[in-house]
Amino acid sequence: MKKKKNIFFGTLEEMSDTIVEACEYFAKHVSELKDVTVFAKDMKEMESRCDRYVHTILTELNKTFITPIEREDIMALTTSLDDVLDGIEACASRFEMYHIQDPDEYITLFADILVRSAHQIKKAIYMLGEKKLLAIREPAIAINELENQADDLLRVGVKTLFAREKDPIELIKRKEIYERLEQTSDYCEDVADRLESIVMRNS
Repeated sequence: MKKKKNIFFGTLEEMSDTIVEACEYFAKHVSELKDVTVFAKDMKEMESRCDRYVHTILTELNKTFITPIEREDIMALTTSLDDVLDGIEACASRFEMYHIQDPDEYITLFADILVRSAHQIKKAIYMLGEKKLLAIREPAIAINELENQADDLLRVGVKTLFAREKDPIELIKRKEIYERLEQTSDYCEDVADRLESIVMRNS
């Protein structure tokens, strides 16, 4: 008989699944935007689903005496995962608010970095559930490297934007989207940092 998965690890895994789904959806649709309203609405639904997972974890923490790892670690990791979803959803909402129909190559490159980061997050969260703590270091390092790529991309993207965009309003809109995408990559790195501290405390 298959052992029932711990509610905390199971819900964290569902959060990581949703992050992958959201980042892949964002990357796919941002390269060929057809209806920004539907795009923003679908991303909001995924963000709301993640909020429900946060509520599940909070409820379980309030009624569970013994947790599989420190409750502070569960809470910090849950918050970090939720931040990633909030970040990508906030980016998607800007496309609707600012009436952006034609994403550029930098937005597409940011989206690719976030997809790869999301897959590393999922890999690490599933390792946590399987108690493969030392193995978590590999995806955590990969996430840190991807965040460095996002930093570099922001610098190049903003520099190019100022050199090429003549419309100041368009420049402001795009610069904010670049910065929000880079910030979402920072949130992915926060997840990696939380996981690293869990590994250190439990190895």
